[in-house]
Amino acid sequence: MPRAAIAVTQADRAGVTLTPTTGDPVNNHTVANDGRTGVIVENSGSTVARTVTFKITRKVDGYAVTPRTESIPVGQRQLFGPFDVQEYGGQLQIDVDNAELKLTPIRI
Repeated sequence: MPRAAIAVTQADRAGVTLTPTTGDPVNNHTVANDGRTGVIVENSGSTVARTVTFKITRKVDGYAVTPRTESIPVGQRQLFGPFDVQEYGGQLQIDVDNAELKLTPIRI
């Protein structure tokens, strides 16, 4: 199946509601990326750290570049980004290892 697209919330001085999306470890995700996109990743689990991976689309000498992989401790929420379009592409690909990870893409 294709990756599940997640809508990006535009930051606003009046305030916006942030609604996380449950991670899909089978299909994974894409997020529109314009270079001003960030992603809040929360580990809602109660037992172990979970892993999020941001795929790098750029190649060096025709070879794929190792993706950026981060561990999110139990109960923590972390903000990642921005993601350079030259490195990560116009569609940021995000992989999660478990549905306990919640994703909230934002644009500043």
